Amino acid sequence: MSNYRYQVRSSSGQTQVGVVSAESIASAATILRNQGAHVISIAPMQGVATGSMLTKLRELNSGKPSQKHVLDFTTQLAVMIRAGINLRAALEGIAEQTEHPQFKKIILGIKTDVESGKQFSEAITKHTRLFSSLYVNMVKASEMSGSFAEMLDRVAKHIGQEIETKKMVIGAAIYPAMIGTMAVVVTIFLLTFVLPRFYTIFKGKEDILPWATKFLMGLSKFFVSSWPMILAGVALVVGLGYAVVRTELGGWWVDRMKLTLPVVKNMFRALYISRSLQTMGQLINAGVPMLDTLAITGEISGNRLYRTMWRGVYSSVKQGRKIASPLSRTNLLPRAVVQMISAGEESGKLGEVLDEISDYYQHQLKDRIKMVTAMIEPIMIIIMGAIVGFIAMAIILPIFKMSSLVK
Repeated sequence: MSNYRYQVRSSSGQTQVGVVSAESIASAATILRNQGAHVISIAPMQGVATGSMLTKLRELNSGKPSQKHVLDFTTQLAVMIRAGINLRAALEGIAEQTEHPQFKKIILGIKTDVESGKQFSEAITKHTRLFSSLYVNMVKASEMSGSFAEMLDRVAKHIGQEIETKKMVIGAAIYPAMIGTMAVVVTIFLLTFVLPRFYTIFKGKEDILPWATKFLMGLSKFFVSSWPMILAGVALVVGLGYAVVRTELGGWWVDRMKLTLPVVKNMFRALYISRSLQTMGQLINAGVPMLDTLAITGEISGNRLYRTMWRGVYSSVKQGRKIASPLSRTNLLPRAVVQMISAGEESGKLGEVLDEISDYYQHQLKDRIKMVTAMIEPIMIIIMGAIVGFIAMAIILPIFKMSSLVK
């Protein structure tokens, strides 16, 4: 049980303040409404111990707000609005509980804008990095339809799925990256610390050394004598690569490679299809106009090729054509998906159809990630074993050869 400070208006019109104990803000609001009071504001009380703990949490939680903060904010706001707390009081209560100082300022800024007469959707447009165009447009549609709390639930579900998808993709890349890094570190260690110990053994016997040993000895000497130049070269290549990828042309090349590389192309295709159709379905079900829906879908798709495809659909629909018409001329969506979209248009249930397709590709994405991880792990282990084995054999073989000559 926690204590909450409240301000209510009684049935006689008098304003009252006090403290109530409840499991949550929503429970506290329900208790007060059952007493016949109209809730004006409600916020948790903070003691000395809680304040000190919050200070420590603020220090640990430094940095920019993330989508996880937006998800928590949206979920809490939906619960409080559904509990009958007005928007201004809900924002104030959430700000009181928020431990991230920068995000707290953002919420209080939104509260100030709402108090000045702005709509919530208008107030959050100042923070486009946190609140995407999908978030803003779905909230705007709910403000017109009067389903604010329900729409916030749907937005929170969408954000939660996006966070889960991102975690899955990152998780699939962590293990191969670790194996690759280990392979590079082990190779450098063998070339710079282990192989130089054999220089004296092999000195003067270059004629009987295998080509692999000669090659590795030359490479080892180059690493040991020129490591500053090598580090500078690697830094330069990485910096240039990063700069090229940041350009529009480099970004196009990377996005195209994601859809053509044999091992990962199906995983990325499932990711972009799921993200695009989920976004589109959410916006259509929220009542957002079709042209706005297509424009937002293209920007959120996450790949330049898919963004161009959706922009083409936008231009086609603007001219009065159906969505499925331009999609039938692209190879970025499977033919079956285009046919289902066409059927959804004809039946007037496009939003439901898109939700079902996106759910299917969400499951496909999970399966693809598992498959990619299962394929990459043995490949990376084989590559690492081959490198280490090649170096070991290049060292051991000449020793055996020299021992046989001595005999």
